Amino acid sequence: GSLVAAVLEHSGRLDKEHLGARVGRLSRRGEVCTMINKKYVEFLPSMRGAEDLVAQVEGLTNNIDQLKGHIENEVQRDLNVAGAEFTELKQQLERDTLVLSVLKKLQEFDTAVKEFHSALLEEQYVTAAQQLEKARSSLRILESRKGFELKILKALGKELVVQTQNIIYHLWQEWQKLIVWKLPPSKGSSSLEAVVLSELHLHTVPPQDKDTAVPPVAAVLQALAILGELHYKLKDFGHFLLQYILKPLILHPSLEPVSEEQPDVFILRFGSQELALDEASPMEVFDKIKLVFEVLHKYLLNVPLEQPGEGKVTLAELLGELIWEELSDCLIHNCLVKSIPTNSSKLEQYKEVIKSTEEFEKALKKMQFLKEDTTALLKYACNVNSHFANKKCQDVIMAARNLMTSEIHNTVKITPDTSVALPELPDPGSGDHLKMHRPSNLHAGMVNLGSESRLSPLTLSLPTCRISCSVQQLVELAYHTLLEATASTDLCCLQLFNCVRDIFQLFCEVVPTYHRENLQKLPQLAAIHHNNCMYIAHHLLTLGHQFRYSSASVLSSVAVTFVDLVPGFRRLGVECFLAQMRVQKGEILERLSSARNFSNMDDEENYRAANKAIKQVLHQLRRLGMVWQDVLPVNVYCKAMGTLLNTALAEIVTRIVALEDISAEDADRLYSLCRIMVEEGPQVFTPLLEEDKNKKYQEEVPVYVQNWMTFKELMIILQANLQEIVDQWADGKGPLAKEFSAAEVKSLIRALFQNTERRAAALAKIK
Repeated sequence: GSLVAAVLEHSGRLDKEHLGARVGRLSRRGEVCTMINKKYVEFLPSMRGAEDLVAQVEGLTNNIDQLKGHIENEVQRDLNVAGAEFTELKQQLERDTLVLSVLKKLQEFDTAVKEFHSALLEEQYVTAAQQLEKARSSLRILESRKGFELKILKALGKELVVQTQNIIYHLWQEWQKLIVWKLPPSKGSSSLEAVVLSELHLHTVPPQDKDTAVPPVAAVLQALAILGELHYKLKDFGHFLLQYILKPLILHPSLEPVSEEQPDVFILRFGSQELALDEASPMEVFDKIKLVFEVLHKYLLNVPLEQPGEGKVTLAELLGELIWEELSDCLIHNCLVKSIPTNSSKLEQYKEVIKSTEEFEKALKKMQFLKEDTTALLKYACNVNSHFANKKCQDVIMAARNLMTSEIHNTVKITPDTSVALPELPDPGSGDHLKMHRPSNLHAGMVNLGSESRLSPLTLSLPTCRISCSVQQLVELAYHTLLEATASTDLCCLQLFNCVRDIFQLFCEVVPTYHRENLQKLPQLAAIHHNNCMYIAHHLLTLGHQFRYSSASVLSSVAVTFVDLVPGFRRLGVECFLAQMRVQKGEILERLSSARNFSNMDDEENYRAANKAIKQVLHQLRRLGMVWQDVLPVNVYCKAMGTLLNTALAEIVTRIVALEDISAEDADRLYSLCRIMVEEGPQVFTPLLEEDKNKKYQEEVPVYVQNWMTFKELMIILQANLQEIVDQWADGKGPLAKEFSAAEVKSLIRALFQNTERRAAALAKIK
């Protein structure tokens, strides 16, 4: 019951709430309807106004459509017709304007040509040239118009060319009247006799008679400038001026300019000095050139011109641009170069040349011949130290090369006490250094090394020999050049030092190449070349050190030495001499090859061939001994002759030992041949001119000939019996054993003796 009551109570409460909500909704709907009615009342007039506007817009649209149709059908057609008419009128106007402008230019061309002819007849060349340029300008404009071509333009162009050549011809004629050259008959000749006939006549002052008056030079030059022809005329004038006036003054010191002024002409010619120096100083040359330019400036070059595109210039400026480069080169190479001192002591005097060069350039600039920034001559003159070094090096190299290519056989004898003409070397300064005088005299007296040790006065001296005079002069040249270097500036000093090195390096290249054929064919020249190389190497050992301590020279602070060149010179001399030795050895062996191996000497023909070969070898050795006599140092001479004689003896020994059968007669004849070698061989040792002094070296032949004792032992074997041979062997301890091997001795015994018990016993003892 309580549950039902609760449900009913809940349902009643819900109905009440639902009813309340429904009443609330109905009240709100009423409010909305009221508001809608109000809005409708307000909207109705606006809608009616909009409908009226729509009706009006539709009316306007109809009117626009009608207007558009009218424009498209009638107005557009009228506009197209008007546009076509406008375009046609515009084209007609352009054609008329073009024709008018062409006619105007043709009129200008015609007027300019007429005024040109009038001015040309009156010899008003500047006006004529200006009118001709106006005509050319008009024609150029006419030709530049595209799509408008007239046949008359070609005719006008031809007429313009003709009239241009006409006025140029007239101007050239006037130029030739103003400037007259009188040249020698042989124009190409530059000899003094030819150039002295050259004259320049300047007709710059017109005469009083107006009928024959020459137009002023300014008018002719200005007209040429307007026409663009002045450059070519000035170029020709500059060429003649250089070739016939300026260059002769530079190249011929005896020439001097002579000027002569007359009422209507100025004449420039040459005068010749009878007593003239071989070379003129730069100051004299500058004065002559300056005089010429002053005269030309007064009578010709001081003319102001209106140059197209450049403004106002003077004729001097234009001429200077054309000829200055060539003129300055000529002045440098034929004047300033020759004035560069050859001795550093004269460098101070060169300041006068520098001052004169500066004044010369200033004078030319004042005359407007040179621009202000042009200083080619002055720069060259101021750089005298570098030019001095270059010239000095060039002179030294040329002198050295002349010495290297001179004859080698002109010799001078060098001895340990020879005093070579070398310069007095500078004092190395205070301290423990010894004062150096002549390097060749450093050996004077004994050198004390302390306590009891002493060196010979000939220690480190070059042995007596002969060297080429040219090589002695070459070494003296090197000493003098280095002495010159010590008194020069640092840059020049180093350059001269390197120049001396170049001299010796050049020697290694030039002499072997230039004298190759003679050095290969002539033994004496090969020996002299050997001595030359050793002589140079001897001086190179101390050449640099002798100049190192000069306080005023940069050489004291750098590594000054020539020692690195010494091995090359020694190798050069030795290789040349050894090559000659190989040639001589080859000839000796070739001659001995005709001896028929020294076999069958009992045959008379074979014996004569062997005897001839021996005599030819001895003759060759005697000839070599004579050509090397008093040339090679004694020790080198003896070693060389000993080597060649040893070659002959060794070949003879080898050939005889190789024989398989030697009869008693063969042995006797072989012995006689060997005796010739032993008796005459030492006589080829003649190193000195004095015969009595050569005996010492002839007695010392075994010292220089390695196979001398071998050869003598062979002679003993050829004449000995078996017992004597065994005794000479002495169980391998005798003199024979020192020279021959056991096999060689046995071979000789078998060849000399028949096969007997005694020979067998002797062979058994040879072991």
